[in-house]
Amino acid sequence: MRIRLALAFAWLALLALAGAWAAQRLQLSGDLRAFMPEPRTAEQRLLIDELGDGPGSRLLLLALSGAEPAELARQSQALGEALRQDPRLDLLANGAEAGRALEAIPARLLPYRYLLSPTLDRQALDAPFLRDQLEARLQDLGSPAAGLVEPLLPSDPTLETLALAESWEPAAAPQRLHGVWFDSSGREALLLARSGAAGFDPAAQAAVVEAIRTAHAEIAGATGATLTLTGPGAFSVEIGSRTAGEAARIGAIGSLGLVLLFWFAYRSGRLLLLGVLPLATAALAGVAAVALLFGGMHGITLAFGFTLIGVAQDYPVHLFSHLRGGRAPAAVARAIWPTLLTGVVSTCIAYLSFFVAGVDGLRQLAVFTVAGLLAAALATRVLLPPLLEPRSADVADAPWLRRLAARIDALPRPRAAGALLASLALVCAAVAAFAPGDFWQNDLSRLTPVPEAALAEDGRLRTELGAADVRYLLALEAADAEAALQALERLQPALDALVDEGAIAGWDSAARYLPSADTQRARQARLPAPAALREALDGALAGSPFRADAFEPFLADIETARTAAPLRPADLGGTPLHAAVSGLLLDTPAGATALVTLGGLQDPGAVAAMAAAGGARLLDFKETSEALVAAWRGQVLGALALAAVLLALTVWVALRSPRRVGRVLLPMALTLLLSLALLRGFGVELNLFHLVSLVLAAGLGLDYALFFERAGGVPRERLRTLHAVLVCAAMTALVFGLLALSSIPVLRAIGTTVGIGVVANFVLALLVARPPPDPAVEPRG
Repeated sequence: MRIRLALAFAWLALLALAGAWAAQRLQLSGDLRAFMPEPRTAEQRLLIDELGDGPGSRLLLLALSGAEPAELARQSQALGEALRQDPRLDLLANGAEAGRALEAIPARLLPYRYLLSPTLDRQALDAPFLRDQLEARLQDLGSPAAGLVEPLLPSDPTLETLALAESWEPAAAPQRLHGVWFDSSGREALLLARSGAAGFDPAAQAAVVEAIRTAHAEIAGATGATLTLTGPGAFSVEIGSRTAGEAARIGAIGSLGLVLLFWFAYRSGRLLLLGVLPLATAALAGVAAVALLFGGMHGITLAFGFTLIGVAQDYPVHLFSHLRGGRAPAAVARAIWPTLLTGVVSTCIAYLSFFVAGVDGLRQLAVFTVAGLLAAALATRVLLPPLLEPRSADVADAPWLRRLAARIDALPRPRAAGALLASLALVCAAVAAFAPGDFWQNDLSRLTPVPEAALAEDGRLRTELGAADVRYLLALEAADAEAALQALERLQPALDALVDEGAIAGWDSAARYLPSADTQRARQARLPAPAALREALDGALAGSPFRADAFEPFLADIETARTAAPLRPADLGGTPLHAAVSGLLLDTPAGATALVTLGGLQDPGAVAAMAAAGGARLLDFKETSEALVAAWRGQVLGALALAAVLLALTVWVALRSPRRVGRVLLPMALTLLLSLALLRGFGVELNLFHLVSLVLAAGLGLDYALFFERAGGVPRERLRTLHAVLVCAAMTALVFGLLALSSIPVLRAIGTTVGIGVVANFVLALLVARPPPDPAVEPRG
C-alpha cells in the first residue's frame, strides 16, 4: 500500500517538474493567422497580412471625459507627452502635433522638407515669397506662438516643417479646443494611438493598453475624468481577460463537480488521485510533441487541446469501474485494452485528419490531441495497474445501478426500435437541411465576445476622429515602390473629389508622407542655386530687423535638398515616418502594393468606380474573409470525410463483424444528425468550432458504443460497463455543459455541441450498441 502510494506521488512529482520545465521554455504564439487556411488570392493574402500587422489592427482610439474642457485638454496634453516617450507606440496624435514638428521630421531629414511638401508645386522660392514669410515670422515672434517659432527660424523661415506636420494630420481631423482634439460636442478630448506590436500579439497589446490606463490614472488623479479606450488591440485585451475569467470560473466549478462525481462513483480519494495521473501525462505529452515538431505552440492549441484531451479522463474511469475482488488490476487492464485501444486509435484517426486541412493551427491541435490520447491510454494500460490494489467492492453490486439497468433493459431493443430510429434520422436530416437561416457562419466578427455597446462606442469614436474604415481598403499593385507612389499621386485628385462629394470623409496613403522620386526631382529643379537663393534672401531681408547672417542654416539646408538623392522608403527607417509609410506601402513577391485607407466611407459604389478607373481595387474585407472562411471550411470538411472512412475501417478491423460494426457506428451517426438538427433548429449557424466539437463528440460516442458492445450479454459485465460509461458521460456533460453557459461565442459553441453529443451518444449507445442480457455469453476481448 505504502509503496504504491509512494510511486503515485513520485509519478505526480515528476509530472509537476516536467510541467514547470515546459512552462518556462514553451514559446506561445498568439498569431491568429495560424488558424487561417493558406490564402489563394491577392485579396486574401492582403487580408491575412492586415489582420496580423496592418495599421488598422494596431489602432487605439482614446476619449477623455468627465471634467471641464480646459482640464481635459490639459490631461490630453500630458497624456500625449507621456505616451510619446513609450517605445511601444509608433504614433500618438491628439491635435497638438504642430508643436512637435521637429520630432515628426528628424534632423537628418529636415533638409528634405521642400521635397516632401507641395509648396514648390505652386510657389517659387523667390524674394517676394521670402519677404512675405519673414514679415509673418515677425508677427509670430510677438504672439503666444513665439516659443514654437523662434527655434525654427534660422533653418526654416518659411515654417515648412510645421506645414508638413499639419498636412500629415488626418484629413477629417476633429475640431481643436484648447490646442487639442475634441469631439463635435466639445465634451470629450480625443487621442489616436497606434501600437508598434502586431495586432495578433495579445500580450504586447495588453502591455500597451495597461501603459495607457496607468498613465491616464496618474494624470487624471482625483479630477473624476474617465478614459474610454477602444480599437482592435483594446478589444483583444478585453476578449483575453473575459475568456481567462470565464475559463477560471468554469474550471473551478467543473473541478469541484468532477471531484464530487468521482467520490460518488468510487468513494475513494486514492482513486481520485490516481485518475489524475494519466490526464496530466496526456497534457505534458501533447505539449512536448507540439514543441518538438513545431518549435512552439499557439495559445489556442494549448487551451483547446486541454479540452480535447478531456476524452482521456475516460480511460482510467473504465479501468476503475471494472476493478473487482479476486482479479488483479493488471488483468482487468489487459481485458479491456483491445476495446480501449480501438477507441483511442479511432479518435486519433479523426484528429489526424486535420493534417490534410491545410491549417497550421489545426495541425498543432492534431499533434497535441493524438500524442495526449496515446500517452493517457498507455499510462492507463502500463503505469496505472501496478499502483492499484484489487478492490473488494464491485460496482456491479450497487443497488441503484441494478435498478437503473433494469429500467434500461425494459427499453425497446434495436430491432423493435428500428422504425423509430429511421424516422428520427429522416426528421433530423430534414431539419438540418431545411431549417431557416444560413447553414454556415461566415462572419468572423460574430465570434467576438465584445459587447454591442463597446462596438458602438468604437464606431462613434472612429467617426469623430475620422479614423480609417476597418472594412474597406483601396489597394493598388505596382512593379515596385516608386511605381506605386507615382500611381498614388495620380489617384489623389480623384480621392479629393470623393471627399468633396461626401462619398468619404478622408483618406490616407504613403504618398501623403513620401512623394515619388519623380515628384521630388521636379521639386528639386525648382530650388534656386546658392547664388540665386542668397540674392533672393538678401532682397527679402532689406529693411528687415533680421540680421543678414541669421539664415545661414536655411541656405545650407536648401543646397542639401537641391543636390541630395531623392528619399526612398528605406531611408525612413528609425523615424516616425517609417511607421506611417511601411504600413501603407507593402513589399510583395510581385513588386509592391500601395494601400489607401478610407475614413467615413458613405458610398462604396462611387469609391469602387473611382478605383477601377484609376487602376486600383476597392477591397471589402468582409466579403474576402467570408470567402476565406468558406475555403477553410471546405478543407476541414474534406479532412473529416476522410476521417470518417478511416474510422469505419478501424472499427471493422477491430470487430470483424458487420453486425457489431453497425451497432458501434450507428449511434455515432445518429448523434451527428441529431446534433446538427438541434443546432440548426434553434437557429445556430455552424462554424469551425462546431465542426471540431462534433469530432470530439463522435470520439466520445464511439468509446461508449465500443464498451457497451464489448460487454455483450453478461449481466455483471454489463453493469460495470454501464457504471463506467455513466461516470464518463456525467463528467463530460458537466464540463461542457458549463461551457455551453459561457457568454463567449467560441466557448458556447464548443460546450453546446459536445454537450448535445454526449447526451445523445449515451442514450443512443444504450438503445443500439447494448445487446440484451444473456448470462451464457462471455464478454468479448
